Amino acid sequence: MPGWDSYRAVYGAELRAAALEFVDHGWPVVEESATSLLLITGSALDVLEVPAACGRQVCAQLRAAGAVVPVAATPTGSWWFPVATGGALTEELRETAGVALHTDGAPVLAPPSQVPDGWVHWRVAPALTGYRVPSPDLIVHAAADAVRWRADRELHPGAQRPAGAMAVGLRF
Repeated sequence: MPGWDSYRAVYGAELRAAALEFVDHGWPVVEESATSLLLITGSALDVLEVPAACGRQVCAQLRAAGAVVPVAATPTGSWWFPVATGGALTEELRETAGVALHTDGAPVLAPPSQVPDGWVHWRVAPALTGYRVPSPDLIVHAAADAVRWRADRELHPGAQRPAGAMAVGLRF
């Protein structure tokens, strides 16, 4: 199938270009397959992975603070943030489903990897930050705040409308 072959050639070139760009900026990477790259944590960076809803809240907090950091999203519902090495999760985050800090040589699927469910892609490309990764404390604290915010929203979903407010337009 000629169209498919040309797609593979173009995508292969894109994957190789991404790998070279990572390496040029000191991010250790290996090609796992013809459709995926792995970033290797522990030397130049670690990766904090959170559920997408938490990731969106982390990004909102960072935007409000004027901080721009690289963010990747997976088709399986998680977002990840590359961070400087040496961080640790708070107890609260260790107990939160879907939160993981990848360190010590752990591989992380990197954009633009293709998986059966879709693509791993950048929400904020590292080129926008000059490939600088934030302090793990910045992202860990924002993630802990996001987890607390979500828990609070689940416990207190918002004010309910008084029963009388629904009687608009009724005739007596």
